[in-house]
Amino acid sequence: MKHFLPFFALMMSCAVVSAQQSAFSTGTTSSTTTGVTPKGNTKISGQVLDSLSSKPVEFANVALIDVVTKKPVNGTVCDADGKFTITKVAEGNYSIDISFIGYETTTIGNISVEEKKNEINLGTITLRMKEEILKEVVVEGQKAIIEERVDRTVYNAENDQTARGGDATDVLKRVPMLSVDLDGNVSMRGSSNVMVLINNKPSTIVASSVADALKQIPADQIKSVEVITSPSAKYDAEGTGGIINIITKKNTLQGATLNVDAGVGLRGSNLGLNGNYRTGKMGFSLGGWGRANYNVNGRFENEQTSLNDGNTTVSSQKADTRNQGLFGNYTLGWDYDINEKNSLAASVRLGARNNNSWQDDLYSQNLFNNTSSSSLQNVKTIDESNNVDVNLTYTKTFEKPQKEFSILGSYSRNNRNNDFTRRTLEVNEAAALSGIKNNNDSYNEEMTIQADYVSPINTNQIVEFGAKNITRKVFSDFKYAEDPEGDGSYTTIVDAIRSNNLNYNQNVTSGYLSYTLAMQNGYSIKAGSRYEYTVIDAYTKTEDDIDIPAYGVFVPSVNLSKKLKQGNMIKASYNRRIQRPSIQFLNPNIQNSNPLSQSVGNPQLDPEYTNNFEISYSTYIKGTSLNFSTFWRNTNNSIQSIRTPKLLLSGQEGIETTYANIGQEDAYGLSTFANVNIGKLSLNGGFDVYYSMLDNNIETNPDAGAYSASNEGWVASYRLFGNYNLSKGWGFQFFGFYRGRQVQLQGYQTGFGIYSLGLKKDFNNKKGSVGFGAENFFTPAFKVRGESSSPVFEQKSLNVFHNMSFRANISYRIGKMNMDARPKRRRSINNDDLKDGGGDGGGDMGGGQQRGGNSSGFTPQVTPKAKAPAAATAKPTTPGDSTAVVKAEGKWAYTIESPQGGEGVLTITKEGEQYAGTIFNKRFNSNLPLTSVTVSGNELSFSYHVSFGGNEMDIMVKAIINGDAFSGNMAVGQFGTFPINATREP
Repeated sequence: MKHFLPFFALMMSCAVVSAQQSAFSTGTTSSTTTGVTPKGNTKISGQVLDSLSSKPVEFANVALIDVVTKKPVNGTVCDADGKFTITKVAEGNYSIDISFIGYETTTIGNISVEEKKNEINLGTITLRMKEEILKEVVVEGQKAIIEERVDRTVYNAENDQTARGGDATDVLKRVPMLSVDLDGNVSMRGSSNVMVLINNKPSTIVASSVADALKQIPADQIKSVEVITSPSAKYDAEGTGGIINIITKKNTLQGATLNVDAGVGLRGSNLGLNGNYRTGKMGFSLGGWGRANYNVNGRFENEQTSLNDGNTTVSSQKADTRNQGLFGNYTLGWDYDINEKNSLAASVRLGARNNNSWQDDLYSQNLFNNTSSSSLQNVKTIDESNNVDVNLTYTKTFEKPQKEFSILGSYSRNNRNNDFTRRTLEVNEAAALSGIKNNNDSYNEEMTIQADYVSPINTNQIVEFGAKNITRKVFSDFKYAEDPEGDGSYTTIVDAIRSNNLNYNQNVTSGYLSYTLAMQNGYSIKAGSRYEYTVIDAYTKTEDDIDIPAYGVFVPSVNLSKKLKQGNMIKASYNRRIQRPSIQFLNPNIQNSNPLSQSVGNPQLDPEYTNNFEISYSTYIKGTSLNFSTFWRNTNNSIQSIRTPKLLLSGQEGIETTYANIGQEDAYGLSTFANVNIGKLSLNGGFDVYYSMLDNNIETNPDAGAYSASNEGWVASYRLFGNYNLSKGWGFQFFGFYRGRQVQLQGYQTGFGIYSLGLKKDFNNKKGSVGFGAENFFTPAFKVRGESSSPVFEQKSLNVFHNMSFRANISYRIGKMNMDARPKRRRSINNDDLKDGGGDGGGDMGGGQQRGGNSSGFTPQVTPKAKAPAAATAKPTTPGDSTAVVKAEGKWAYTIESPQGGEGVLTITKEGEQYAGTIFNKRFNSNLPLTSVTVSGNELSFSYHVSFGGNEMDIMVKAIINGDAFSGNMAVGQFGTFPINATREP
């Protein structure tokens, strides 16, 4: 049991669930078919060790052979210490065959049992690994692109080659229920109020700008993306739309590797180096990645009519746009096992961004009171930032499985400069040089301390509780300067509106309690509550105290699920969420890079509150997995934009945008996606559709400048991903996404679509690969139109984007990792403020995080009424009969004897004397090729490869065929061996 627990914990993490559940759906079980032995009084014992490591070979098969008949008459398997005992052996001459998958069979001969001999000790027996097993593992199989978990949807980005060379924005476009606009802003089911985590933890770069943060994460280093629509009480209450958790790749095996990734394309290039080293109790990782964006251009047109103080202004604008940037991301990770039950982990992440954008030949024309004016300007915006995240975690486990305590601390800071310069070239068609610029220096600093405790109650209940404190400091210093002569000499404008600062200090203290119950009838419930108390101290250079009252919020959550037959499941959930305003909404700096439009934040904003309801159903129909979910979202005190005509800082009539807690948002809709496997072709796709209702809850009062606004309508998005495995290491993938028309409070925005193709070739036993990609190759440019209106203004816009792109990528892995180290039971607490660990076994691209873990926290096991062993153990196997004639080819329906279970279909084909085949996992809808299939008499042996978390493993099976059934054992590395049974399908 103690050796099964680490295996169980590892399997419950996303990475290994898919790898080993694939395994468990494919194994073969060898049943014991020992002959009948006359009973005697002699006992034969011994111990089996690995010839290289001298470690015990647990579950090795020991068969007692009668030397006269050459048939097995008794047998057993080795225990966790490699020891075995065969009892009640009768008088006679015997030999013993000792075998285990991956090892050469060892025979001990000349064993003579005399009538009065009571015990024979064979001592230490060594097994030598087969030469072919010692070679480096090559991964052939892969997980399904999309997996449905109890509390989340997981997109396995590591299997998608069409995003290589891109960043996290390119990956999130492919994820169900998510939508990404052309500026990189992310929304979930129409709500942009989402919490984005990186390896289960927040970062100040995300708090400052989600779009900017995504550009700093290379697509090649993203293992998976988790969409959590109904977070439990353990998660922070932030994010009314839900949580997006980006899991990066890591390596936890012994040894050293260095990965090199490079790419070049029409609109961007990238270079990445990632190294891992692990030996004994300690592991290190170091990674660096950089990307350059260039040749990103387009144009825009804008027309607007505004009414201010009885005067009508008609304006029009047009300009060409350019954008280029440099992005970097560097990580250092370290973890250390103090002993079996205590561990430390630390990581440092550094990020940098330098983005420049231009509006060239910005031509503006105004008609005010029958007077026409025009201007020609160039605008340059510089947006630079750097960030650091430092994390330290201590974890203690106990003898009692799943009982854990952890303390986590983190420090995060983002420094940002967001400046623009607007140079005037002409006024009314005549040369007139002048300039205006705005410098905005800011930082966002965050310190977190957190403690979590989890303990099981019996075998089917778990209680979790914890406490947390977050201290945030936000500072923004801004000033305008003017150059009236156009000679490059700027003078600062000193007034409270254009030169000021904001100090915004926030402290959030929280605690939570969560209870999980799993019942024997397939029902499970996870209910909890969280309380957060927020204190804010805000002031500016000219205002000593901005009155923002402290507030507390109670956040309940309930998740119900029912397991149905054949792996089907139905789920229902409710949760309450809060969305605190970010610096983009708070900053009082007036952004007026466009002379006819400006925006300004509101430091007195309150949070908004949302209630989320969801029901979902997942099923499997003839090799196709389907998921349907419906939801309703209600948001009160919604932060919405207010647009009003006024005289802007540029001195021209235009439209100002600011923010207030004035709205109500309701949305209900349906999401569905499917996974289909057709031979070598796999297809994944789906759509999201919802009905959005927006209302600013204002009564029209022209004297006060207040006008009622509301809007509603259907919004839909669609996506399709395909993968086709060609021969000799070639693979082909395609992807398409379309986001339909967006409903806004005062108007709409038309939809857009993207598509891409990718071709990859693996070489040198999959250590290296080269790939080619193309995006929007039939669409050199596409257009997005927008329209908004109120009783006092109308605005129409057109944006043209040139997104056609071609790129080439190459990657190579140097070094080798192995499975020498026995895994320990590790922490599996998941929380959005945890600075280490990962819901999917992920981490900071290396060793700076805990390993293992269950993506949904701990899952209790239901104890059946009948007394049964806690873990399945391998059955003793008997050497096959080499003279037997059996039919191995065909389809076999198999089951795995493990707590997780597992079932699927094994397909074996025969061409001439060569065998091949595939193994299909019903739960994850994954079909993996068998890398070797051997039939010797009635003995069937096969293996296949799996990949999890950037690591690789061979799964090996040996079984005995008896007519239309077979049974045997499946070996999953050092994690254990489990019985497998199968029957032939008609």
